[in-house]
Amino acid sequence: MVQISEQLNSYRSGPDENGFFGQFGGRFVAETLMPLILDLQDHYEFAKKDASFKAELENLHKHYVGRPSPIYFAERLTDHLGGAKVYFKRDELNHTGSHKINNCLGQILLAKRMGKTRIIAETGAGQHGVAVATAAARFNLPCTVFMGATDVERQKPNVFRMKLLGADIRPVTAGAGTLKDAMNEALRDWVAHVDDTFYIIGTAAGPHPYPAMVRDFQSIIGQEAKEQMMEVEGRLPDHIVACIGGGSNAIGLFHPFLDDPEVNIYGVEAGGYGVETPDHAASLTGGNPGVLHGNRTYLLQDNDGQITEGHSISAGLDYPGIGPEHAFLHESGRVKYVNATDKEALAAFQLCTQLEGIIPALEPAHALSFVEKLAKDRPKDEIILMNLCGRGDKDIFSVAEHLGVDI
Repeated sequence: MVQISEQLNSYRSGPDENGFFGQFGGRFVAETLMPLILDLQDHYEFAKKDASFKAELENLHKHYVGRPSPIYFAERLTDHLGGAKVYFKRDELNHTGSHKINNCLGQILLAKRMGKTRIIAETGAGQHGVAVATAAARFNLPCTVFMGATDVERQKPNVFRMKLLGADIRPVTAGAGTLKDAMNEALRDWVAHVDDTFYIIGTAAGPHPYPAMVRDFQSIIGQEAKEQMMEVEGRLPDHIVACIGGGSNAIGLFHPFLDDPEVNIYGVEAGGYGVETPDHAASLTGGNPGVLHGNRTYLLQDNDGQITEGHSISAGLDYPGIGPEHAFLHESGRVKYVNATDKEALAAFQLCTQLEGIIPALEPAHALSFVEKLAKDRPKDEIILMNLCGRGDKDIFSVAEHLGVDI
């Protein structure tokens, strides 16, 4: 187990000056990109201390995104499960339908400060792509979104939304045509256009400073949740839960709670057809450390170190790696990482829809599947808070297909 330094005495202190959380993270990039990465780091460090940057972002959160997002007591679900009280942090109510807009607005303000005139992004489920396209439209910047061809097909509603917003969609046919492949192409484009292009990475991965920067922009989720739980219940929750692909929504919820030892924290990976099969995306369960997309973290890979394809019913969770801070939190033992299968997520998707009148995205449906198991085994006076990080409009065609429903 990795031990936290007694001097630091905090799980919230990383990364170090080289971008490492313990042995994970860093910046493993092409020489061409290193000056840009260092420039981005300098601009971000300055922006964090700049009151005008903070004020502009807060104004956008309040008047454009609709923050704070509420917490909601899922009364019927709680009664159905018969155990602990279940709350949702409803980040699916944000403008664009997910947590992704929190990070995109922060990064596009940095892009403007750096004088960049073109935005690129990768996307899996399309929620990040929609958020980037939205922010680019708001700030009048051209936007190119790289999306795996497989995801283009299974996320048609979001593809059309991005096109309506003016984004140039680049389908990626390499590999399995999913998120990993989209990120590969985005990085190649960035290397070729370093002078004018800003790459808005959507997950808490990539080369330093991206994992920490995305975490910081998403931490508004956990900051709000702490205040809201104190207001509603007079105490912090006993358990917090979020789904994890790369891990941006999860680290956004987790980070403000990391130094609260009374709060148990769970990240739910995509178990696909089962972690005992090759067809899953549970990097911490079935992977081991390696380097991908500019950082060292846990990856799905073969004995020769070649990255293998992740599988999930959810286009947003089939990334074959995880953010480096999650890898560190896994080895430190502060966060427990579990998994849910496609079948379990699909069942939780339907249960939430029918009991609460809320259609969740397939990503948080994985977290909800674990919440079902956890709540049943916990006393009624305990509290579980789950990040409902995306709404399921984008998934209805995919879910209908899996359920054999002709629409």
